[in-house]
Amino acid sequence: MIKGMHLTFFTQDEDTLRSFFRDKLRLPSADAGGGWLIFDVPRGDLGCHPMGDETEVLQNTPGCFQTVSFYCNDIHETVAELKGRGVDFTEPVTDRGYALCTTFVLPGGMEVELFEPRYPTGQGDER
Repeated sequence: MIKGMHLTFFTQDEDTLRSFFRDKLRLPSADAGGGWLIFDVPRGDLGCHPMGDETEVLQNTPGCFQTVSFYCNDIHETVAELKGRGVDFTEPVTDRGYALCTTFVLPGGMEVELFEPRYPTGQGDER
């Protein structure tokens, strides 16, 4: 039975990206050997969305592609905290209906989404 998902970021500078996840996002990690950190993310969800005109620029495989997002309980508090740790945001928080959203930059230039969902995100969740 599936009990989790593993996400891999490929980068030219793995030490800087690992430091970003450890020091700026403060994700807990385990050393798999030789400084190879594997980060624990507290919870996840998976969505299947239709492709439309707004997603065509992201597409790298005909008919299917993936994105990476992080979510939080209070986006304004989280953005302020992350900015205090030196995280660069590329757009203001916007209301997209399903969530309040923004994006930030990982070392190497990849942008990822941060959002405060307006849908239930797990058992016992207050949403």
